[in-house]
Amino acid sequence: MRKSRLIDKAILPSGEELTLREEAGFFMVRADGMPLMSNMAHYSEEHMAVLGCKGLKEKADARVLIGGLGMGYTARAALEQLGPTGRVIVSEISPTLIEWNRGPLADLADRPLEDKRTELAVGDLVDYVLSSPEPFDAMLLDVDHGPDSFTAEGNVRLYSRKGLPRLRSLLRKGGTLVIWSAYNAPSFPRAMRVAGFRAESIRVKARKTKGSWHYLYVGHRD
Repeated sequence: MRKSRLIDKAILPSGEELTLREEAGFFMVRADGMPLMSNMAHYSEEHMAVLGCKGLKEKADARVLIGGLGMGYTARAALEQLGPTGRVIVSEISPTLIEWNRGPLADLADRPLEDKRTELAVGDLVDYVLSSPEPFDAMLLDVDHGPDSFTAEGNVRLYSRKGLPRLRSLLRKGGTLVIWSAYNAPSFPRAMRVAGFRAESIRVKARKTKGSWHYLYVGHRD
């Protein structure tokens, strides 16, 4: 059995210790020792982009917002759904995670940050959403454990009674919002409908054919 190998670590502004390790042949990012993300399971993140960006390849000015860089899989999957003039804006709060995506993690998702169609917005996604950016055709949000399970309390503002209408207002007509969740939040589709979305919940495997179930909450602006 391979031993765990520390690649890098950093202290976040919140005081948490973020570590990047190689464990049993896979990369693992932990926050204060708790698993945060791994390249062992990323199918649900990629499927989120496929759902949200459907039909955008032929749209010349398509714009996609990704909340949470992760290990780059969502960004790469979104880029593959767009044409040469589409744009992917990645909002990521952690400069350390960005650095790792440009370094030891870069090849996992074929270096999406080096794609000329990718733009980085470094900072809190909530602040970015409130800054009134130009509207998007798709928004793919993976910034916490889900819409009712938070490690950062400020993220609740995204999915609140005021937050969801704000997200809807940032979508172009016909646009799609997809929210990733590690857990089932059965009441959340109703909250999306109250905010004006045509909503559905999709259950998807973390590793395509095996592993735990993740949930994608999809809201369409008709």
